[in-house]
Amino acid sequence: MKKPRPAADEPQPRKTIRADKAPTTGYSLVVDGHFKSHHDTVEAAEEAGMALKNRFQMLQVQVYDAENKTRSMIDWPGPA
Repeated sequence: MKKPRPAADEPQPRKTIRADKAPTTGYSLVVDGHFKSHHDTVEAAEEAGMALKNRFQMLQVQVYDAENKTRSMIDWPGPA
């Protein structure tokens, strides 16, 4: 005898962020020309970018400002 499946309420729509389109709000990390992660503040985006740059110095990491449509490069300061 088969057990009835519990009827789920409306499934939550998934909020997908396409990597090939520029975001319209907030700040995003651009790694080697591709949009990667999305952040609400510039400080959070810069912190994530610096953490990535500290692990992989060869990457080109930028912070994209969706409101002004500008990019700023994250430079690795090198070993202290």
